[in-house]
Amino acid sequence: MKLRKHKIVLRGERVVLRPLTEADWGLLLRWNSDPEVLYFAEGDDVNSYTLDQIQSIYRSVSQTAFCFIIEVKGAPVGECWLQHMNLERVLQKYPKSDCRRIDLLIGEKEFWGQGLGTEVIQLLTAFAFDEQGAELVFGCDVADYNPASRKAFQKAGFTVDAEIEQPVVMKARYCYDLVLTQAEYTALATGLPNICCR
Repeated sequence: MKLRKHKIVLRGERVVLRPLTEADWGLLLRWNSDPEVLYFAEGDDVNSYTLDQIQSIYRSVSQTAFCFIIEVKGAPVGECWLQHMNLERVLQKYPKSDCRRIDLLIGEKEFWGQGLGTEVIQLLTAFAFDEQGAELVFGCDVADYNPASRKAFQKAGFTVDAEIEQPVVMKARYCYDLVLTQAEYTALATGLPNICCR
């Protein structure tokens, strides 16, 4: 299986989201081999991934997602995707809605805490609603030990849809699903950045 290709580029004020390609494995391996990055990105105690594991994960996700590399001034700093919802709990709760989910990772730690995550979420949200016809967009499984991620979604207008208690063996006590509806997005849209797609 290869990455599913697309040609979408999303441009914000500071970040550019360009398509993830088969030439990006070195970046993804480096970010996904950093225990500090993975501490916040993964739900259990994963310290690193192998290249084979990374290729399997991203190639699989890309079949139902638009996968991007996040760039700042032309330099790659992370990755993200907009994916058709794949969590059964959400699909059961909203059985007749077009639900999408946003996942992102800022792999270059010097860019943490600068609001880039919120801008990425805003770009992907606008793309989901304006270009893809989504009805609901989610950030899923945001762990309680990652308040920065939860705050990034909330700054983009998302609210908590579900609080999910985790098994005792997990490092999170609770994880959260956050959601933004089409109606809420429309009300917020004047404050969101215009996206440029090509």
